[in-house]
Amino acid sequence: MVNRQREWRRRCDGVSRRDLLQVGALSALGITAGTLPGQLAEAGSSGGRAKRCILLWLDGGPSHLETLDPKPDAPQEVRGPFEVIQTPIPGILLSELLPRTAGLIQKLAIIRSMTSPLGEHNFGTHYMMTGYKPTSVLEYPVVGSVLGHMKSSPDAILPAHTAVPDFRVGGAKLTGNGYLPASVAPFSVLGDPAKKGFKVRDLDFFTHVTADRMQRRRRYLAQLDQFRRELESGDEGQHDPQFEQAYRLVMSSSAREAFALEQEPEQVRRRYGSKTMGQSCLLARRLVERGVPFVTVNQRGWDTHNDLYTRLKEGYSGARVPVGLIPTLDTAFSALVEDLQQRGLLDETLVMVMGEFGRTPKLNTLGGRDHWPRVFSVMMCGGGIRGGTVVGASDSVGESPANRPVTPSDLACTVFHLLGIDPAGLLQTADGRPVRITADGSRPISEVLEA
Repeated sequence: MVNRQREWRRRCDGVSRRDLLQVGALSALGITAGTLPGQLAEAGSSGGRAKRCILLWLDGGPSHLETLDPKPDAPQEVRGPFEVIQTPIPGILLSELLPRTAGLIQKLAIIRSMTSPLGEHNFGTHYMMTGYKPTSVLEYPVVGSVLGHMKSSPDAILPAHTAVPDFRVGGAKLTGNGYLPASVAPFSVLGDPAKKGFKVRDLDFFTHVTADRMQRRRRYLAQLDQFRRELESGDEGQHDPQFEQAYRLVMSSSAREAFALEQEPEQVRRRYGSKTMGQSCLLARRLVERGVPFVTVNQRGWDTHNDLYTRLKEGYSGARVPVGLIPTLDTAFSALVEDLQQRGLLDETLVMVMGEFGRTPKLNTLGGRDHWPRVFSVMMCGGGIRGGTVVGASDSVGESPANRPVTPSDLACTVFHLLGIDPAGLLQTADGRPVRITADGSRPISEVLEA
């Protein structure tokens, strides 16, 4: 059973959960021997309500038909194995596996007419996370890294874009920072918050790496910087911002406290659920309330080409209590929204649930669904989102948008607008090339925005 569960986490493109090579306590923060030139952000602010964002990324491509856009009147091979549930708003139906989410419908906006031409994991992920179709010329930064680049303080201890448990999304080929400095790449926690004794990998000192050694390294870099400036006759030189961030993180007790899930009351931890997704969402809440602007919670396993019923509902055959992907998401997401609301954080925290595409309208011969980017769904709440809203619709079998098609570029434009970043502003590549924050022609999704 363990081997089979591991196989589920391996996508059809062959990417496994194999860990990346870690070299020392600082490698996880992207530290290299050289430094990158800083890029100038020229974008203004559009005055959005959201101050922070939590993205629940359903890696592999969640089925819209089994989650946010069920088709109870369609033929069996289309509607699938699950029933529907009526939300408190008449006419808005969700999957029976999302009862807690259904109860929150008045806080939620669901876009049922997302559309993309990209049905491959890497390409679809790039498009959804950046708002730009991928090209061979330039890798665009994801929204979280743009936000961190523009709005994080250089003296911040916690990384501006943190990924829980990691950022191995869409085939693990996306850096996250794109053409922006490596210092704004997503910081992967690289530990499972659901495991007993959870620790952030590389946050603590390795054997023989002491605080004194870290301080000596910092002084050495400062001296080297001074020597370089003298050689270059007045040139300001370049410090090492990645090492400085690493130094502050490793040396900070407050950083360790941010990741200390054991400080949470047991009843709170139980409310989020014992699975990795739930505890990752709890950790995301702890991080944003301590000033982290963007957290990506990455849940793998949604590439359901086969055995969809078991994987989405039960988790494993014969489960007495369903622990599949959808019940786990339902528990984690609802707990996160309610927790943020109770703490007075929801109005200024944008929460999004999405993956790289949807699944085919008909079940295949293996009891699963294949890739389908032509139409799929995204869910949003908090941070200036108008609750109780459904934008667009798919056709009667969930095959194509029936009206109001929404592109990933429009979605990115909406998110930047909510976060107070001008979507038409400019960033610069390392060689000085100006690039719009969002693609030409993208527009905010006005229906989801509060008046």
